[in-house]
Formats: sequence, structure tokens, C-alpha cells
Amino acid sequence: MDPFELTLTQAATALRTRRLGHLEYVQALLAQTDRMTALNAWISRDPEGLIQQAKALDQARTALSEHLPLAGIPVAIKDNIDTTDLPTSGGTRALLASRPTRNAIVVERLLQSGGLIAGKTNLHELALGGTTNNAVTGACRNPWNPLRIPGGSSGGSAVVVAARMVPAALGTDTGASVRLPAALCGVVGFRPSTGRYASQGLLHLSPTKDTVGPMARSVADVAWLDALLAQEPTSLPDVSLKGLRLGVSRGDFFEGADPQVLAVMEQALDTLVSEGVVCVTLDVPDLKLHNDATGSTLVMFEMVQSLAAYAKAKGLSMSALVAGVGSPDVARLLSQQLGHDRVTATAYAAALARCKKLKTAYARHFADHRLDALAFPTCPMTAPPIGHDDTVHLDSQQVPTFKTLIRNTDPGSNAGLPGISLPAGLTAEGLPVGLELDGALGTDRHLLAVAAAIERALPRLPRPPMV
Repeated sequence: MDPFELTLTQAATALRTRRLGHLEYVQALLAQTDRMTALNAWISRDPEGLIQQAKALDQARTALSEHLPLAGIPVAIKDNIDTTDLPTSGGTRALLASRPTRNAIVVERLLQSGGLIAGKTNLHELALGGTTNNAVTGACRNPWNPLRIPGGSSGGSAVVVAARMVPAALGTDTGASVRLPAALCGVVGFRPSTGRYASQGLLHLSPTKDTVGPMARSVADVAWLDALLAQEPTSLPDVSLKGLRLGVSRGDFFEGADPQVLAVMEQALDTLVSEGVVCVTLDVPDLKLHNDATGSTLVMFEMVQSLAAYAKAKGLSMSALVAGVGSPDVARLLSQQLGHDRVTATAYAAALARCKKLKTAYARHFADHRLDALAFPTCPMTAPPIGHDDTVHLDSQQVPTFKTLIRNTDPGSNAGLPGISLPAGLTAEGLPVGLELDGALGTDRHLLAVAAAIERALPRLPRPPMV
């Protein structure tokens, strides 16, 4: 097998047992990265620095390095997470040369575990969108079809994992931004319960909702990174599919989805039922009512304060930051929130109250039905063509792009729930479909164990055609 095909855990084992050299591994990943430049997944890298670190590890081979779980493993970092060795730009012009003085805590935990920074990945400008069609850093492209978006805002992180440039990456997720690109690129993306990981060192949009999330090509890899970032034991509970209870809310999450997406989902659910899973058909009471009054209101209100504070810490004014925005959709959102149509403090307070009601509704829902997880399509459509940032074609209708892409993931985000997207299969057009599993608040390790059991029952995706 090619070294770049190894999963995170496979690569760590091969390096620890010396079946694979650190330099050999890094060079294989760098060669793959060079082959995939057309995908435009990176904003900044230091290939020579990686090579020198790999050489040093091969020469040292100390007992200490061999006991570090990530020793010699390059991990990609979304370019809104602070790193001292590379700039943190947020994909916007005013910050392209901004060099943080401290690593984000999540980055520091990777480095303390022996991990290497593979580079900083492309994103939707300032993480304010779902396409990663960034007018400043260029459009990022989906490895399954380079004419289509990879999702966003962590599009580059999903692409580098799917295209075998790295075994794992970190993204950030406000309403969809780890799980959506994971679904559209055919990898695994995990949003932990809000607050599970340290949040210092992020270019925040919404402190109420934002969280870092790991991405990889297997649930086991994501679970390993989760344990490292949350500083918990790595072992997962053993979960059997027999008797596992999945809530299937067709009215809330399936209705209006692309028929090809629904076909893949139904086949996946049929497979799980044949393995003993119990699918409980239900609806989450008042989900739409509470959610529609929550998500965008929270983000829009908190965004201006968060971005202004980050800019100030970098010696920039908010006006200078906004002046550097190149993407029309992002400029429009910022202009709206800085103008007369901005979200008021009264509306923000009402959204926080609705958020509490949404959390209560979810908690009651999980308890009443004794659910292990909710199951639904991560996104109601497959990856649309690049350039459709305002509206997109879905099942013979023109619909708002961003709201449609995050429709299914946003409710759980607003409730702070853990959620994971894993590949469910490919459509007839050969595009990935993601199966999302949302768990009750704080049940992160159980949800990961459920996802691992489900992953074993579903077919593995092949390598993307251009990879």
C-alpha cells in the first residue's frame, strides 16, 4: 500500500514499529500534495520544515518520541486556528501575513503529542459560508469532481484528507463547517459537544457555537484525535448494532432532499436494520420553530464583536478587516450586520432563550425514545458546482445556497450537540453522501462508538477518481 493511503492510526503504528520511516512518510505525503495542487486546498505550507523534522525524528528514534501518539504525523490545520510557524489568515486579505505569537491550545496539544503541522488549509473567507469559493485565496475544489465545491467553511481540511495529502486535519464548526465538507468530500468529520475542546486561539465567529472538530478517513482516527484534544482516555466503549436505537426524523431532515441522496440514505438504513438496528420514526417537537429563531441571529450578532476583537489584537481596525474582504457573499453579510439591518441586542437575547428551549426539546426527545443517536442526511444535496454562492438548483427548484447546505446540521449545532458525518455511499453520479449522527449533549464518546459500529456495516468509499 502507498504510504499516503494509510489512515492516521495505521501510519502511527507503522512509524512506531519502524516499518515506515518518518522521512519516507513525509515525502510520500508531499509528493501526493504536489500532484493535487489543482485542488487549491492550501493557503500556506513549509515543506522543507516538514522534511527537516522528519529527518530529525529518524535520526533520534528515542524512546520518548516512540511513545508520543502522533510522533511524525503531519496534520493539516484550518487557517482560522492560530499557529506560530505559519500565518493565520482566515482566508481574508488583511490577515494574509498575520503571524500569531502563540499556538491555539488545540494545536499545542497536537504538537505535544508529537504531531507535525502539515500546513494551513483553505476556507470560506472568514469561515462565513459553506462553499469555500474564496475570492481572496481562490476556489477550493472537490476531489470527486473538481468542478464542484468541497463544502465549507472547512473545505480545504476535508479536501486534503480526502485527496490523501494528510491522514487527518482540524477544522472549525459553527453550524456545519466540519460535517458539511466531510460529507461532500467523503470523509469523517466530528463536531464535539460545544465546549468540549479548548477554544483559545481561534478566529471566532460565534463563541456560543464555534468549536474545533477533527476530520479523517475513519471514525477510529477521529475518535483518537477527540481523546487527545479533550484529554481523555483513547478507548471507546464496545457498541453492538443489535438493538441500537436510531431516531429517523423524516419530516425534519429528509423532506425536500435530492432523490439521489435519499436513495443512498435509505440503502444505508436498510443495511443497518438488517444488522439489528432499530430505526424509530419520529419528529423533534418544535425543532423548526426554535431553530429558525436561533442560529443565524446568534452568529450575526456575535460575529462583529469577535472579528473586531481578533483584528484589534493584530493591530487592525474593523474597517481595515472589512476593506480586505474579497468574497461578495461575505462582504454582503458583514455590510448588513454593520448597517441598519444588523441584529439587535433584543433579538440576540431572544435567540439565546430559544436556544435553551431547543436544548430542552432535544434532551426530552433523546430520553423519551431511548435513542443512541439521531440519523439523517448530513446535507440534503450533493456538492453543487462552484460559483453558485447565492442560489443552487435542488430537485427542480432554486433555493438559497447557504441555508440549504446547512439545513440539517444547524439545529444540533444550536443545541450544542455532538454530531458526526460519515460516508454513507455514492450517488449514481459518483458523488459522496454523508450520514450524520447526532448524540445527546455530552455523550461524545458513546456517539463515536456508535459511529464506529455503523461504519463497519457500511461499504467503504473508493479513492476519489482524480486521486
